[in-house]
Amino acid sequence: MSSTDAGTGPRHGAAGGSRGPSTVIVASLIGTSLEWYDFFLYSAAAAVVFNRLFFPNVSPVTGTLLAFSTAAVGFVARPLGGILFGHLGDRRGRKPVLVLTLLLMGTATLLIGALPTYASIGVAAPVLLAVLRFLQGLGLGGEWGGAVVMTMEHGAPERRGLSASWPQVGVPMGNLLAAGALGLLGAVLPERAFLAWGWRIPFLLSGVLLLAGLWIRMTVAESPLFADVERTGAKAKMPLVEVLRRHPRELLIAMAARIGTDVAFYTFTVYSLVYLTTTVGRPRSVGLTAVLVGSAVQLVLIPFFGGLSDRLGRRPVYAAGAVAAAAWCFAFFPLLSGGTTAVVVLAVVVALATHAAMYGPQAAFIAELFPTELRYSGASMGYQLAGVLGGGIAPIVAIALVRAFGTSLAVSVYLLAMMALTLLALALAREGADRSARGPSRMMAPSR
Repeated sequence: MSSTDAGTGPRHGAAGGSRGPSTVIVASLIGTSLEWYDFFLYSAAAAVVFNRLFFPNVSPVTGTLLAFSTAAVGFVARPLGGILFGHLGDRRGRKPVLVLTLLLMGTATLLIGALPTYASIGVAAPVLLAVLRFLQGLGLGGEWGGAVVMTMEHGAPERRGLSASWPQVGVPMGNLLAAGALGLLGAVLPERAFLAWGWRIPFLLSGVLLLAGLWIRMTVAESPLFADVERTGAKAKMPLVEVLRRHPRELLIAMAARIGTDVAFYTFTVYSLVYLTTTVGRPRSVGLTAVLVGSAVQLVLIPFFGGLSDRLGRRPVYAAGAVAAAAWCFAFFPLLSGGTTAVVVLAVVVALATHAAMYGPQAAFIAELFPTELRYSGASMGYQLAGVLGGGIAPIVAIALVRAFGTSLAVSVYLLAMMALTLLALALAREGADRSARGPSRMMAPSR
């Protein structure tokens, strides 16, 4: 294995900036945390604010469904962002694309914070809300693949699981910041003030965070493996077409393995807020507190399980998390329904611990399915397409199931089916922990 393949090449290069793995990890973690903060802020607000301010003329349940429908627009946009930015990332480089995705996401979030509500501009308000959510989805669609690829390709080969798991930590970090911001403002402000202007503060704060994130991301050098691809002239002319032609099986495996993880996360976090406030009748603060504590625990568990996958393999760790999530989902809703605040917090913490066991090794598992010259496109598409079928519709499906069957057991069965799909994909996949970071196929012939 060459020094470039091992991620131990020169620490400074033509692209400028530091190539130290720790610098890349910090930059990716901060960048992805900001992106997920923006994305989750919308989802949390959809559960407690947007349904009332942008869809006020319908019943509370219908308003919540409509609010989550606009949230789902972001998931539909994510594959498009994966296609666009994956193409650019495999053709032009990882670093410039990551700067662009952060800029797009931050700007859209800032504009949401300044958006008039239905009371001011009528139906134009939810339409503009959906448009800005679409732009958020485009940005996030390109962010995940680039951040994971950058950290993995800069890291040591024997620690790819741990290296690639750090951008995954951006998910609970972003969720923690988003839920914390809304929770704090909801606690210190009267309900009227919170609905009138307080909810806007976390969205407007994204503008300040954006500037800090851009400065940090600009200091990181290009991936050494991508630089190697450039030197050899092995870049694909149409990366997505090559992924579909050469790696359809790997793409389907990535999607199927990802769907169950995504459904579990959005059920345990976003839908749990809806279930607690509308079905159980608990205060909004109870659910937000539980999500905050669970997200804090994930900050430690995700890199732990990512590192564990370097020793035990991606598939065994991933599968253990899927089995645990499938079992816990049948205890989860009864605990939310009849438990004290402490029991509710415990239920969410355990649920997110099972998710961390899947999410820790997931980044490396998906990225290792594709070779360097197609990795940004392949990993992005596998991850983001699954998001549409997974987290994008999970809260909507859960609300509809409870409405149709009158019991949360239907949601647990839904989760069980998605976990079974994930386990099937893991059974069909090859173990990637012991393969070269260049990927499972040869480098392509030079493009002309």
